[in-house]
This record gives sequence, structure tokens and C-alpha cells, in this order.
Amino acid sequence: MWLWSDACGNITWIIERKKEEIMSENRNKQEYVKELVARARKAQAVADTYTQEQVDRLTRAVGWALVQEETVEKIAKFCLEETRMGTYEAKLGKLYKKVRGVMSDINPQKSVGVVEEDKELGIRRIAKPVGVIGSLIPTTQPELCPATQGILAVKSRNAIIFSPHPRSQRTTCLVAEVIRSVLKRYGAPEDLVICAEHPTMEMSREIMAQTDLVIATGGAGMVKAAYSSGTPAYGVGVGNAVVVIDETADLKEAAHNVHISKVFDYASGCSCENSIVVQEGIYDEFIGCLKAEGAYLVTGEEKPKLQKALWPQFPENHVLNRDIVTQPAKRIAEIAHIDAVPDDCEFLLVEETGRGEDYPFSGEKLSVVLAVYKYREFDEAVQIVNEIHAYQGAGHSCGIQSNDEEHILTLALNTKTTRVMVRQPQSVGNSGDWNNGMPFTGSLGCGTWGGNIVSENITLKHFLNNTWLSVPIKGTVPDDEELFGDAMRESAQE
Repeated sequence: MWLWSDACGNITWIIERKKEEIMSENRNKQEYVKELVARARKAQAVADTYTQEQVDRLTRAVGWALVQEETVEKIAKFCLEETRMGTYEAKLGKLYKKVRGVMSDINPQKSVGVVEEDKELGIRRIAKPVGVIGSLIPTTQPELCPATQGILAVKSRNAIIFSPHPRSQRTTCLVAEVIRSVLKRYGAPEDLVICAEHPTMEMSREIMAQTDLVIATGGAGMVKAAYSSGTPAYGVGVGNAVVVIDETADLKEAAHNVHISKVFDYASGCSCENSIVVQEGIYDEFIGCLKAEGAYLVTGEEKPKLQKALWPQFPENHVLNRDIVTQPAKRIAEIAHIDAVPDDCEFLLVEETGRGEDYPFSGEKLSVVLAVYKYREFDEAVQIVNEIHAYQGAGHSCGIQSNDEEHILTLALNTKTTRVMVRQPQSVGNSGDWNNGMPFTGSLGCGTWGGNIVSENITLKHFLNNTWLSVPIKGTVPDDEELFGDAMRESAQE
């Protein structure tokens, strides 16, 4: 009894001590974040006094610094070395393109003082900062999100605190330092942009709790945490894009678009195709076109091997194997022990019929693995898209490779999605491209379908508060006939 009692006492002491250590660490995190927020508020108070000319000059300087060849190459190289995810070329391309795209969108926009006026209605809109923004940065986009969001924060006269993912914290901090150096050179407060160091889950919670607005780019858990923080938040829902290929598509062009989208940065983006739905009459030909683009069709006993490689603990849970995330196809094949995959393979195809949690290939895979479905009539294609999104990816996006306007509109009208890309590489088009009108961004709102408050690309307007200035106008009160028409007359006849 004495030994048991003594042992129990020791164990209890160890547990209590551990709790004390955790509580102490949490208190330290609270104080650390409190200091960061205080610094950010002090910097933002200075930016609040800037004129539009000052803001525009500073924003252009930040954007220009982020597209300098030496800087972009350094960030891309650093990101690849730290995360071991994606490709160097893709990271270069993302920064060059998205920074320029965001600058192209916001350059003509006003963000200080009266930015819009409707004289007929007697309304003027005055733009104001929101204050201090807390941004949760995903490990898959540690270079892009801080770059684009940093630009938007400066343009909107906000301060922003990045809470990086532990696996990619140094990359996010490097981007922040590039921006801070520009701010310092131009005499602006460096603390308009801050990267939290040594990130933890508790630190992220504190940043969300202590800032004025949260931008959470990541999975469902992160979005839920953001909306539960008590702070207004923009969440970005789970990606799981589905693209329909119908019989009117240019099959070679469609296959090339799928290839471009799927292999870009080894599928690190939430917008790349995770499933395609192909009309049965063109199915075999289209598979051939995909093979010509570097795809390998997994068959027979290879499919369960691939599933085991992606979800080692299925069906107990659906957690992806981190070793396959944003890795080249050959590396995934090696993990899956599929020897037939050639060295030059760029992405893997796996045929699927089921949708939902019992069929993990119907979900988001964060890898160059593409599920392939077959449909007969177009209504069935729409149904497949909706059933896949009912499992994962509701609200995010879908696409169609088609020249049939009725099919295109039917898909858009009957899916719970905020973006439908037509005859484009999905991952390229969703977040803005030079050949479409989508706003450039690194954060995609998915509407209430995806558990988000916005159903559009998150851009400058989402970083601003508005004051509506209203003066009296010479208005008229409409009569009941104008307002109620047939309803009023029908009621009188009853």
C-alpha cells in the first residue's frame, strides 16, 4: 500500500507540475502577443494619419520590393528548403504574378477619406482602417499569403500580425522582414507588419483574440477556431475543386489545363483539381490526352496501395500522410510501392465511383493525385459535383471544360460554389489571372456553404471599415400601386 500510495503521489505531482508549466507558458504567450499587439497599434496610429498619396507611394514601394528578382529567388529557395513542399519554379511564379496582380487591382482604388460618392442618393463612403489584423498563415502558402496580405494591409493603413505555421515560420518571417525593411526606408513604422516568432496553437488563439480582425487561410479546423475567437473573421474554407469535362470540350486543351493546374507547386494550392468528372463518350480519349500530359492511371491492386499511402490510418481517420503532401508523383508512387510509375510521371489518376467519407479519394488530397469519375447525362455530372462537395469543399470552387453555354450555366446555377472556372486551369483562375476578371488574392472566401462570411475573393475592400455619410435629398414616397401592384389588386378582389 505504501509503495502504491507513494507512486500515486509522485505521478500526481508530476501531472500538477506539468499543468503549472503549461499555464505559465500560456501566460507568457498572452504577454508576448499583448506586446506585439501594442507595437502594432502604435504603428497603426501613425499610418492612420497618412494621406492617399503617402499610402500609394508606400504600397508601391512594398510591392516593388517583393518582385525584385534577387528577393523572389531568395524567398522561393528559402521556402523550399524549409518546407520541402512544392517546387522552386512555382514559388517564383506565384510571387511574381500574384504581387503584380494585386498591385494592378488596387493601384487605382482609393482607401483614404471619401472613396465613393453618389450625388443622386446624397451618399458618400469614407474608408477607414480596421486596426490590427491577425493573419493565420498556412504551411502550404507561407510565401504568398504574407506578401499579398502585407500589401493590402499597407494600402488600407492597417497593421498586420502574421501567425505562421511552425513548419514554415521562417519563410513567413522572411517575407515580413522584406516588407519591414521597405517601411523603415520610407520612414514608416516597421511594426505595421509583424511576424510572430516560435508559433504555437495557443499563440494563434491569443492573436485571434487580441486583434481587431482575423484572416484565417487554411483548413476547416482553423476556420472554426477563427470564427470562435470572438473577433470578426474572414475564414477560407476547404478546397476540393471538381472539374467537369463534357463532350464539347477541346480535349487536348482541357487535358493541358488540368495538367497545368494539378502539378503547379505539386498541388499545394487549395484550388487545384482534386476530381474530374468526364462524359462517358469521350472518357477513353480524354484519359489518353491526360496520359500524353504526363499522367499515370493507377489500376487494379495499385489503387488500395495508393489509398494506404495517402491515408495510412483509414478508415479509423482520414488524416493525410504528411510525407505525400505536395510531393512529386514518383515520390508518392515509391511510398505506395507502385513500381510501374515511370520516372517522368507528373500526376496520378485513380478511377472512382463513390463519394463521401467511405471514399477518401473523393476528398481533398493536397497532392498530385486526381480522382476520375464518369458520367452519362449532364445532370448526373452536376449531382456528382454536389455529392463530392457535400463531403468536402462546399462553397470553394468547381470548373468546366466545355463549349456548351447551357452546360456551363447549368453547372453554375445548380452547385453550391462561389467560383466556376470555364475553360481555364482551375488553380490558376480561381485566385485571379491576367486572362480573367477574378480579383487577385491568396485568400478565397467560400460563403456560408464553406462556413465563411464572404463568398468572394478577399481583397482590399475586406480590409476596410466604411463610414456612410448621408445628406438630405429631394425624394418622393412611392404609392402602394408601385410597391405592391398585383398583390394589392388581388387582395381587394377577395
